Amino acid sequence: MTSRTMKQTLIKFENVWKIYRMGEVDVPALRGVDIEIKKGDFVAIIGASGSGKSTMMNLIGCLDTPSKGKISLDSKDISLMTESDLATFRGKRVGFIFQQYNLIPSMTAFDNVMLPMEFLEMSDHEAKERTEKILDIVGLTDKSHHLPSQLSGGQQQRVSIARSLVADPDVILADEPTGALDSVTGKEILDTLHRLWKEEGKTIIMVTHDLKLSKYAKTSVELKDGEIIKISTNNLR
Repeated sequence: MTSRTMKQTLIKFENVWKIYRMGEVDVPALRGVDIEIKKGDFVAIIGASGSGKSTMMNLIGCLDTPSKGKISLDSKDISLMTESDLATFRGKRVGFIFQQYNLIPSMTAFDNVMLPMEFLEMSDHEAKERTEKILDIVGLTDKSHHLPSQLSGGQQQRVSIARSLVADPDVILADEPTGALDSVTGKEILDTLHRLWKEEGKTIIMVTHDLKLSKYAKTSVELKDGEIIKISTNNLR
């Protein structure tokens, strides 16, 4: 990465535990996790089912809070934030990409992408301009007035990516973004994420069970039984 993305710490986990109560038993999903994610990094959080990666994603995305330990997002301790503050933080700072797209079937690609803008203080003109720009970035300008049912799986996922970008968040969280796609289309989505990281300077955090996908990321974090067992760096161009 170039000097334009100074390597400041964006996300920091300090001895983070997440424990779920299952009847009479406490089940730790994360066990004493310590990690720093820098602004402008592309991180793959990898591990088998039950390794704790989804729990980690929920914590990064402010969808949950830790049982023990401290999580700082841009130096703010999420444990000290109210539900309302967390919701606002999510809306402005985090963009989500899901395996199942989560598009509204009755709305066009353009309207699906523009939807998050309704929660921001922005004029209709600004929102429409921003939506057009983002659809161009993901290569869907010619599909902007199509309904999800008129789009391929890969196109629907690119609409989902555009929707995650439209509020210009600091972090893009991608949960198994290629899980519902064939290998060729999945590679196109990964190439899109890589381009957003490389050319747009976005911080990308991708959660996946597929170890092979880690080669697309700058940093790979491998989880097993709620603990980080390996952090490695790839030499990406």
